[in-house]
Amino acid sequence: MSTTNNQSANGYSGGGGGPENPQRNEHSEPTEEDEFGRTEEEFYEDMQRELADDAPWKRIQQNTFTRWANEHLKLLNRHIDDLQLELGDGLNLISLIEVLSQKKVPRYNKRPTLRPHKLENVSIVLDFLENTERIRLVNIDASHIVDGKLKLILGLIWTLILHYSISLPMWEFEQPDAPGSGKDVTPKQKLMNWVQEKLPPELPVSNFTSDWNDGRAIGALVDACAPGLYPDWNDRDPKNALENAKEAMDLAERWLGVPQLVEPHEMINPKVDEQSMMTYLSQYPNAKLKPGAPIRPKTNSARVRCYGKGIEPTGNHVDAPAKFHIETFAAGKGTVDVIVLNPRGQKEKCDVIPRNDKNQTYDCTYYPTLEGQYKVIVKFAGQEVPKSPFSPFIEGKSGDASQCRASGPGLEPNGVMVDKPTWFEIDATNAGNGLAEVAVVDPHNRENAVPVSVKQTSPGKFRCEYVPREPGLHSVNVFFADRPIPRSPFGVNVSPSSDAKKCRAYGRGIQPKGVRTGDVAEFRVITKDAGEGVMKATVTGPDGSEIPCRVTKVNSTTYECGYVPNRAGPHTVNITYGGAHIPKSPFPVSVAPFKDTRIKAFGPGLEGGIVGCAADFVVETNGETGSLGFSIEGPSQARIECNDNGDGSANVRYWPTIPGEYAVHILCNDEDIPHSPFMAWIEPPGSFDSNKVKAYGPGLEPAGQIINKPTEFTVDTHNAGDAPLHVQAIDQDYQPVDVHVRDNGNGTYTCRYTPTNPNRHCILIDYGGVAIPNSPFRVWPTEPSNPSKVRVYGPGVERGVKMNNPTHFTVDCKEAGPGDISIALTDAKNQDLPFTIDDRQDGTFKIDYTPKSPGVHCISVLFSDNEIPISPLKVNVEPTVDVSKIRIEGLETPPTVGQPAQVTLNTIAAGPIPANAIRARVVGPSGNAQDAIITPAPQGYNLRFNVPEPGTYVIEPDVYTIPVRPAQVTAIEPLDASKVRAYGPGLSQGTVNKPADFTVDTRGAGNGQLGVTVEGPSESKIDYQDNNDGSCRVTYHPTAPGNYNINILYEGKHIAGSPFHAAVRPDLDTRSIRCYGPGLDTNGVFLESPTEFTVDAKSVTSSGTGRVECLLTSPSGRPVRCPVKNMSNGTYQVQYAPYEPGMHQLDVTYENVPVPGSPFRVNAASGYDAARVRAYGPGLEGATTNEPTTFTIETKGAGQGSLGLAIEGPSEAKMICKDNQDGTCIMEYLPVRDEDKQMQGFFMF
Repeated sequence: MSTTNNQSANGYSGGGGGPENPQRNEHSEPTEEDEFGRTEEEFYEDMQRELADDAPWKRIQQNTFTRWANEHLKLLNRHIDDLQLELGDGLNLISLIEVLSQKKVPRYNKRPTLRPHKLENVSIVLDFLENTERIRLVNIDASHIVDGKLKLILGLIWTLILHYSISLPMWEFEQPDAPGSGKDVTPKQKLMNWVQEKLPPELPVSNFTSDWNDGRAIGALVDACAPGLYPDWNDRDPKNALENAKEAMDLAERWLGVPQLVEPHEMINPKVDEQSMMTYLSQYPNAKLKPGAPIRPKTNSARVRCYGKGIEPTGNHVDAPAKFHIETFAAGKGTVDVIVLNPRGQKEKCDVIPRNDKNQTYDCTYYPTLEGQYKVIVKFAGQEVPKSPFSPFIEGKSGDASQCRASGPGLEPNGVMVDKPTWFEIDATNAGNGLAEVAVVDPHNRENAVPVSVKQTSPGKFRCEYVPREPGLHSVNVFFADRPIPRSPFGVNVSPSSDAKKCRAYGRGIQPKGVRTGDVAEFRVITKDAGEGVMKATVTGPDGSEIPCRVTKVNSTTYECGYVPNRAGPHTVNITYGGAHIPKSPFPVSVAPFKDTRIKAFGPGLEGGIVGCAADFVVETNGETGSLGFSIEGPSQARIECNDNGDGSANVRYWPTIPGEYAVHILCNDEDIPHSPFMAWIEPPGSFDSNKVKAYGPGLEPAGQIINKPTEFTVDTHNAGDAPLHVQAIDQDYQPVDVHVRDNGNGTYTCRYTPTNPNRHCILIDYGGVAIPNSPFRVWPTEPSNPSKVRVYGPGVERGVKMNNPTHFTVDCKEAGPGDISIALTDAKNQDLPFTIDDRQDGTFKIDYTPKSPGVHCISVLFSDNEIPISPLKVNVEPTVDVSKIRIEGLETPPTVGQPAQVTLNTIAAGPIPANAIRARVVGPSGNAQDAIITPAPQGYNLRFNVPEPGTYVIEPDVYTIPVRPAQVTAIEPLDASKVRAYGPGLSQGTVNKPADFTVDTRGAGNGQLGVTVEGPSESKIDYQDNNDGSCRVTYHPTAPGNYNINILYEGKHIAGSPFHAAVRPDLDTRSIRCYGPGLDTNGVFLESPTEFTVDAKSVTSSGTGRVECLLTSPSGRPVRCPVKNMSNGTYQVQYAPYEPGMHQLDVTYENVPVPGSPFRVNAASGYDAARVRAYGPGLEGATTNEPTTFTIETKGAGQGSLGLAIEGPSEAKMICKDNQDGTCIMEYLPVRDEDKQMQGFFMF
């Protein structure tokens, strides 16, 4: 069985987990990425390949799956010992599915003793899984389960485990924005993600088999789920694997309620399979610690868990709150310290607020003030926690929450119910960058009591789901980019899980009168919008005793109920929901004694109808006497009309005016006939008109139908609007006759039924629950004639019939019974041929005809509108011409597209043939056919036809409709290079050492020679691939960067656009290159003042082998190339001096590839800043008399001004200044006395 679904659940691989697994050794070992990335269908295929009868892990897996099933079946006091044998009748499997799905499997055999019963039960439950639970099943059907095919049974159980124990539940730590949490995550990934989140970093786990063999991993998981329950797991000796596993699993079973689906000795077995381990481990996410557990706390900072957007690498913005959370419940007692450092190394404030919840969570919030790389250090008890320090990158301003909109049932003021999932959508397509977040505050003002899931469904759109746990007013807070969206918070009033006042009951079984003893008194209870609750229906008889009442849950809000009263008198029907009576309950029902009657009623008006339209039904007395009466009880009064047909029957109709349930009472002598009242459900008016429906055809005619022979009629609804069509047929004994209705797709329906007895039948047709005009239709089928007794003979149906020679045949109906004959005679072209019929008045008929053309003629003979068995008869009419002597000539020269083509049909050897006996059909390459123009020629006839496209043309002549051997010619196109087109990315750009491709389309250009050459800095290999459609794909492989010329020639001529020019860029990743320095200062630079910045490309080149270029564009648009100095260590110094005020643009490239952040924008303005002047060198630290000494003064970026310098001391010192023309100068002075000198420098503007 196969169905399309949103939850694929076939993930059973059935293989052992250890390296000794023989099946795994037959294939290459998959990588970890391959294992976790496989779909569930691929898991299932592995199972089919690997599951062998002698697999050593098979017994472990069968035991595990049996224990898993029994854990669920014990809720229904059921138990199985052998999966292979005890699922065959379907009952245990149905019970298991009902427990898992919390739904009832409908209509199954509760006592399956025969094989068909068992197959039916298993088929029902497999269909339930596919169509109701939307679980995809592959390569399994009911016979596999009934016949005990163990590997397929294990595969089915594994499918159920994946869906109900792993895929379906929502687990702790499962967050919509976490990596790997998207819709495409496999069950194995989901479980492994949860396990890895729980386990400490010092115990890495990457599989479900060998990593668990020493018993330490299960101990760590038990202590992670209940901190302090097994704190010394890390001290256990791996050599004592069985002891380690048993002690941890016993603690889990006793205090966490985790049954040992896998036994300790099986877990440590190197051949334990991952399916068994995943089944056992899937219980832990929902495990809860029981009171009184022996907890032994211990401080361990490695057990602290940090999560949240505020410490993620991306997604945080300047001035927006960056939030994250710290969970310390598994780490013992200690103090939480958080340090946030901005890109300048400065501390920024972070609020740390304890939540006081069971996970001992701290909510942390800081507000970044700068763009760039932040560092977040988290310590617990003085020690850094795992993954600390965190390095979030802070981006610029976030999106605009005011542009977001949210809508959906989860935001409506009413309609949300306790424990019922609800949802709404957030549209942020116009809001810019940011993420959506939702917090639901319950009536007790708790922010984390309501589980919330937010998933991004498409760019800018999110879907939020949550499940309220308590009734009352909830506050739904919706944020985008950490700011509330318009109308947030939303007030949502959550109603209780059950409200009996919203339930309704309908049906004959709760009517005050009409029910009789022995009747199946049925009624229906609807609990829509009533919340969660238990529906209970009881019936008490006249003596107060309870009568059995059947209750069947049809769907989540509908119950079908029924009871059979066995005593006349007053009965009471009690219906409660959630322990409270529904409206009008209890219902008093007066049960009348049993009564037999010949009066029958039928028609659509007894079942339903439409407001404002007549509801029709028929009453037939069948000879019973009495006074008939009718009454209608319901939401409105209904006008009644009765038309006596004069044959003991009456057509009755009534007009309801309000929708709802109506009780139609049919009375005889003021007493309801059996089965009255009839319950009709009246729908609101629809956009259709049953009066515009037409029905016609032989199946509705009063006579003409033959028993045991299908008859048809047509219902035409195309002018009546859209509504369901219902067709019913009953015979004189009121037994239904099957009617097959086929939708023709054009507003008409073809209806077919087969009458089985020669008496009156009624055909009832209603549209949208309303009878169409003239319904019901009464027909009287009759016994059939016998067309098989008809004989046909004579020369006109035998061999030797000649063209243009009159002939005849006889149709003998003497022994066929009553009926008329019909004849159809067609020639080889399916054209009607004239004939005459002579009725000889003795049951025989003579048919005369004259064939006018050769070929097979078809004679159809019908008797009483039924074709006789030997019909149609095939008669071969022989021609007077030998077409084998006719041939097609003139095929040597291929025709040219756009020019008429001509061949000759040589008929000389066949004798004279008139032109009107010849036809020639020419089929072109596209399948389009044309008739050739036929003109006389010396050798016979010329056949002329058009050639609109290149390719093969098939010429198919015939003479007197007899085909002549066909011939074919191939048309070619005229050469035209201007029609050649070339397109594709490789014509304009490319990347070194990567293929660059483009397409050349020569369709319509003729059969010419294509040539391609590539000229550039390197010789490039060229590959061609013919697309077999008149085009080809060309790929060239450049090995050096630069500009390339691509020449495309067709028959030696350049095509349009050739040569093409492609820029090939080097294959570089420049994302790690950084630019910094005063020349990129966001505060701007000074006019006419040299400045510089550094390009750090060490991550790309450590020796400076790459080329860095910088182009400065002034506000007036004038570009200037800046000098770049290669420091030969992977860094480059870029210098420039702006000479125009305003915003300048710096385009920085590495090997012609823009670096991150480029282009940079820097504002240049007049001004100065003496604080940017630097002085350094030995002359500022000390000097020797009579020896010159120097120092350097750097004014880069300080603006325009004059430099002044003074030296104070016992004697005057001579100074020399050398301008380096790069924003620096070298000062030299000569002290002449051995005393300290004081130097004063100043910068004047």
